[in-house]
Amino acid sequence: MVTAVACSFFLSAGLTACGDDELSSDEQARRAYLGLDESITKSLQLGFAGFNAASSANIPPQSATGDAAGTLIIGGQVDQGSSANKGMRLRVGMAGYSDGEVAVGGDEDPVNITYASSTDTATQPELNLQLRNIPNGTFSGTLMGAFQMTGDLEGNVTLNLTMEGEIEDDGTGKVRRKSGSTRVTGTATSGDGTYEVNLTR
Repeated sequence: MVTAVACSFFLSAGLTACGDDELSSDEQARRAYLGLDESITKSLQLGFAGFNAASSANIPPQSATGDAAGTLIIGGQVDQGSSANKGMRLRVGMAGYSDGEVAVGGDEDPVNITYASSTDTATQPELNLQLRNIPNGTFSGTLMGAFQMTGDLEGNVTLNLTMEGEIEDDGTGKVRRKSGSTRVTGTATSGDGTYEVNLTR
């Protein structure tokens, strides 16, 4: 973890990274996203688990733990009916969530960031998904909202992501995301910096 030193520039930008004064604000935003990257996959998995468990419009809340600490909770609603096309309107809650040290590349030290969302579900980040031709079809969606950071970075990171990929029958008649088919694009913004996300998972 970086040590605390004067970092007024980052404080004025709404983002602190004490000890890393030579890093650009865009690099700070990239690091803010990297600490969340694995949680994107987990959120999708929990969303599909909620879809499979739903017996009404309300999805039973689904939870997972961070690799190092904390909790990720997905809840919300799913379209009802017999259509092969369904929409889900989900909220992403985090409390003390961390996947531990995350490599940032090169010779730089890894970062260790803990994330939290609002405790009010009405203002938590939104994960909206559209499923087509269930169970062997495609999905698309968006993830938008802000998370609070503590640890090696402090402040907020706001995601504005679009995702698309394939879905498949898991062998029991339930739906899952087809691994390796999901493309995630968009931005992660923190302070004055922006990181352009373009990943396939």
